[in-house]
This record gives sequence, structure tokens and C-alpha cells, in this order.
Amino acid sequence: MTRIQGTPGVDFTIEDVRGDFPDRMEISPLGRPVDAEVRVPGSKSVTNRALLVAALADGTSVIKNPLFSDDPYYLLDALVRLGFDVRVDGEAGEIRVGGRGGEIPHGDVELFVGNAGTVARFLPPALALGPGPYTVDGVPRMRERPIQDLVDAMRRLGAAVDYAHEDGRFPLLVRGGGLEGGETPVQGAGSSQFVSGLLMAAPYARRTVNLDVRGRERWPYVGITVDIMRHFGVEVGASEGFGSLTVGPGMYRAREFEVEPDASAASYFMALAAVTGGRVRVPGLGCRSSQGDLRFAEVLGRMGCEVDLGEDAVEVRGPGRLRGVEVDMGAFSDTMMTLAAIAPFASTPTTITNVGHARHQETDRISAVATELGRLGVEVEEGRDGVRILPGPLRPAVIETYGDHRVAMAFTVAGLAAKSPVVTIRDPACVTKTFPGYFDALESLR
Repeated sequence: MTRIQGTPGVDFTIEDVRGDFPDRMEISPLGRPVDAEVRVPGSKSVTNRALLVAALADGTSVIKNPLFSDDPYYLLDALVRLGFDVRVDGEAGEIRVGGRGGEIPHGDVELFVGNAGTVARFLPPALALGPGPYTVDGVPRMRERPIQDLVDAMRRLGAAVDYAHEDGRFPLLVRGGGLEGGETPVQGAGSSQFVSGLLMAAPYARRTVNLDVRGRERWPYVGITVDIMRHFGVEVGASEGFGSLTVGPGMYRAREFEVEPDASAASYFMALAAVTGGRVRVPGLGCRSSQGDLRFAEVLGRMGCEVDLGEDAVEVRGPGRLRGVEVDMGAFSDTMMTLAAIAPFASTPTTITNVGHARHQETDRISAVATELGRLGVEVEEGRDGVRILPGPLRPAVIETYGDHRVAMAFTVAGLAAKSPVVTIRDPACVTKTFPGYFDALESLR
């Protein structure tokens, strides 16, 4: 793996990110309501979008408060291999990226993206701008994750891209030569990342790019992409709900950009306040955030919590006992597991719907929820695109994480809320995908 160059003592490799974790970790209950202000790291989704746009911009951009974890590492590694000047300063909490105005410096590069979905879906359209060829591959699970809708749309926009082995699967072979542009439908039901990847490369197409987005009614992650593109000087024409998107030829301009805290990471701490009847305040996340996962706070409000969403912070205060809720989480499914983990503690059943696409993420998250809650003795009804969870006490179990950071983090919340030690997390190191300091942050709550 590439060592990303930085100031002395703070440059890093993927091993530096992952640190030293035990094979399994027993979660000791908190035993009291949590009462804390918690600072969570920068958003993965925002960090990776900002890094790629900065690389495509003209000049050197400074990304402040980025997330230093597995997924951004794989993108930084790719940018270095492609010939971009990337400087990491962990002490200052910033990354400098020397953009080349839409030019990809090196061709004939093999890129490994691990299990980083954003990196795997964002890179191919950008690589189409370069001289090529490029291969993009990841871990075995990545080869199971959907990619055909992105490839089909790239081809309709004039990109030279092929499957290296099996149709519809990674690895991809991007031959380069540029994007022609034009109009294409994008089937985004599998992942809105397809739309975002196409959007970010679109300013450098030879003609205006028009995307007809199909598959969902709401696209909060596309909203993040549009906001970042506009910050770097490219205008995006967008219909309400982002069903239609237009980007004309243009160029990103180098900027300073600050990454806001990760709403998905904040959900675990908000859930702890909710389920223990305590209080958690997360600074830096307010009503102006473009992150759809902040809607998790609204769900907690429906469950009986007091939620204060201000200009620059969100605060959650839990009730004596939560009540169950029925909620469509299609637009913020990364917090689906957080809700599932506290559902057994509610007074009535909880039903989560419209998250069928979660079966194609780091693991089949619907199946994982049903299986692991079942290990804990919770009655779960698994459907094609959701689950219904009945309240009930937990029994001791070792939780399989399937290499999925969100399984580990969500079920840790259940263990902290339990009355006695019942939850043991297998492979806790998987949290380094988005939150390497997660367990340290939880310990600070004691």
C-alpha cells in the first residue's frame, strides 16, 4: 500500500488507520443515562466527494476536518497512484490536493479500492477523462456489489469501459479517452453513488451532460454532491428531488473546504441518549446540513425523544422509554441498523421499510439485522425490503460483523444499553472503515 506523503510523523498507511484491535470485544453496559457532548469525525461521504472534486479542480485545494479512515485512504491511495500531489497533515487535520484542471496525470494504473463503495463508484467516470487504461478492483465482497447501472450510463455518455472478467461485476477496465456527454437515464435504485460519480466527472465532458435519474423518490446523497460541486465553482441544474440533473462543460476551481461531522456516526450517540433516557449534543451538525442521515434525529423524535436541531448542533434527550415506530428509511438507510439496535428496548414493535438496496452494501444488512438480533433472542420478521422488530429482553451472544462497520457500531449500542453484559463484537477492527476511534469515544462517555 502507498504511504500517503505528509508532514513528518503524520503521513500514514492503511495499517496506521486500522491500529491494533482484539479479535473480539465484550461490551460492558453503561449502567446509567449518558450525558455528554460528543464530537464525531468528518463525514466519509463528504470527505470522498471533496477529495475527488479537489483532484479535478484547477489548483491546490485544502480539505479541512477530513475523515482519516479506511475509505478515504483508498481514495487518497488511488489519487497518488494516478499522479496527483496529495499532502496529509494529521496534526492540523487537513489534506492538500493539487488539482490538474480535469487532467488525470498517469495512465496504465491498477487501483484497489478495498470495500469502499464510494471510491469504487466515484472513480470510474473520472478515470474515463484520463489516458487510460485503468483497472478498478476490490475485495471479494466488492465483486458482488452492483455496478452495471453505472457502466451502462458511462457507455451512453461515450466512455470506453469494460468488465475485466464477468459482466456486471468488478473488476472494471476503463480505457480512457474522455467523456462525450449527452443524455442518459441512470438507474439508481442500487446506489445513488452511480449518480454522484457521473455528476462529478460531468463538467469535463465534451458536451452538456443530462442525467434522467430513476429508481427512488428522494436522493439526499446526490444533494451532498451537488452542494460540493457548487462550492468548487460548477453549477448543476437540478429538478426538485434530483430526478433530472444537468451539467454543462466547465472547470472546478481550487477552494478551501471544511468537512462537517458525519451524521451517520452521530446516530449511534443520539441512539444512546434515546435508549438510556440521557442527553447527547453533537456540535457541528445543524439544520443546514445536507446529510440525509440527520433525519435519524426526526425518527427519535417520533419515538418520544426531545430533539433540538439548531443552527450548528443537534441535541437529543431520551424519554423514560422509547415507543416503536414504522418508518421508511430508503433515503437514510445507513442509520437503519442504528434504529434496529435500539428497537428491542421500545415498548411497541418497530418496522423499517424501503431499504432493499441495503442488501447490496458491505454485507446484506437486512439479513444481518435479522440474524444478529435473533442471536440476541429478539423476534424479527424479515421482509424483502425491511424488517419488523418486536420488543424483548436480550440474551448473551457473540455478534458476527461480516466485515461491516455499521453492524459492529450499531450492536455495540445495544450492548451499552443492556442491563447486563450480553453483547460481544467479533472483529471490532471493521469500524476503521469510517470511525477508527469509535470505541475510545464510547469509553469517554463513562
